[in-house]
Amino acid sequence: MLNEDPSQQATVDAHRDWRRAHEGLTRLARCRARLDWDEGVALLDALRSGAHLHLGFGSFGEYIERILGYGRRSTEEKLRVAEALERLPELAKSLRDGTTSWSIVRELSRIASRDNERAWLDAVRGCTVRQVEGLVAGHRPGNGPDDPYDASAERHVLRFDVSAETLATFCEAMASLRRDADSSLDDDAALLLLARCALQGPNDEGRANYQVAFTVCEACGRGWQQGSGEAIEVHPDVLETAYCDAQHIGRIDPASVKRAHVGADRAQQDVPPAVRRLVLRRDGGRCVVPGCRQAVFVDVHHLVPRSEGGDHDPDALAVLCSAHHRAVHRGQLVIEGWVTNGLAFRHADGTAYGHVVQPCDVAIYEETFRALRGMGFRERETRRAIERVRASAQVGQTSVPAALRQALALLAPDRTPTATACIS
Repeated sequence: MLNEDPSQQATVDAHRDWRRAHEGLTRLARCRARLDWDEGVALLDALRSGAHLHLGFGSFGEYIERILGYGRRSTEEKLRVAEALERLPELAKSLRDGTTSWSIVRELSRIASRDNERAWLDAVRGCTVRQVEGLVAGHRPGNGPDDPYDASAERHVLRFDVSAETLATFCEAMASLRRDADSSLDDDAALLLLARCALQGPNDEGRANYQVAFTVCEACGRGWQQGSGEAIEVHPDVLETAYCDAQHIGRIDPASVKRAHVGADRAQQDVPPAVRRLVLRRDGGRCVVPGCRQAVFVDVHHLVPRSEGGDHDPDALAVLCSAHHRAVHRGQLVIEGWVTNGLAFRHADGTAYGHVVQPCDVAIYEETFRALRGMGFRERETRRAIERVRASAQVGQTSVPAALRQALALLAPDRTPTATACIS
C-alpha cells in the first residue's frame, strides 16, 4: 500500500474544509430564515394574546426586551413584517422555506402587494440587501418593480448620538416649531423647517428665500439638490415650490460662467423685491392659511403657477409656510380665489380646511393628483379635472383607478386606454 503525499492530503483537507464551511453557513441561513418566520408568528401571538399583561410587565416592549433582548424599534419592525406577511403568502413562504433572508423580506414587505409579490421576488433574486434597498427606494406600497422611480417616495434616515442636554434642547426646538405653526407637523416637515431656520437666508424681506441650489435639467425637467457633496433627486413638487420664490443663476456651463465674470447671466430673482416686501407686509409676514401662525422662513406662493403663465400681480400672490406651500403643490391643499376677493382653503376631498375630512377620499384625490402630474399634465388643469371628478362622485364610492380614468377622460381621452391599463 502506497503512502499518500502529505501535501496532497493537506490540499484535499483544505477543499473539504471550505466546502463544509460553506454548506454549514448555507444550512444556518435557511435555519435562521425559518426561525425568523417562527419568531414573527410567536411575536404576533404574544402581542394579540396579551402575554405581557398576564406576566405583569408594563408594556409589550419591556416584555420582549427582557425575553429576547430587542429594543423598541427592533420589536416594532419585526411586528410590522410579521403582520405584512399575513397578507403576502409568497413572501411568507420564501422566508419559511429559507429561500429569502429576513432582511430582504423586510424591505419587500414595505411595498409589495399580493398581486406583485412574486414579481418582486423574481426581481431581487441574487441581489444583496443593499441592492434590494436600492430597488425598493422610490416606490410606494403597491408599486411593482417595473413602476417608475418616484423621488418623493424614497425615505432617508437620520441618526444622531447626542448628550442629554442636546436631546432636551432639540425637543424644545421641535416643540416650539410645532407651536408656532399651530398645526400638525410630521417629522419631515418639522425637520425641514428647522433646517431652513438654521440656514437663515436673507435678512431683506425683498430677497427670495431659496438660498439652496437646485440643478434642473432643461430637457426633462428633473431636478437635484446638493447635500454635502451628494446630488439628491427631488420630486417635481419641490421644484414647483422653489419656482414660486426663487433666484435663478442661469446655466453653469463654462461659457456661461465666463460670461458671468463680465457681468452677464447674473442671478435674477423671480418675484421683484418691492413686490415681495409688499406681499409680506400685507399678509403680516405669516402664513395665510387659517389657524397657521408660522412666520419663520415663509414663502411667496403664486396662485397661478409660474410654469402656467402666472405673473407677479400681488393679488395673485400669498404668503405660505413651507409645510402648507408643499401641501399645495402636492395636491393635499387647495387654495382658490384672489386675495382681494378672499381666498378659500380646502382639503383634497373638497372639505373646508380645518373641518372633519374623509381620510380615504383625501388619499384618493391626492394620489390621483400626483399620478396625473407625473404623466405631464399641468397643475391647474389637473385640479380642474379632479374637481369635476370629485363633484360627480359619491362619498366613499370611488377609488384611485376610477378617479384617474375619469380625470383622463376629461384631460386626454386618447390617453385613457393606455394609461388605465397600468393601474387596473
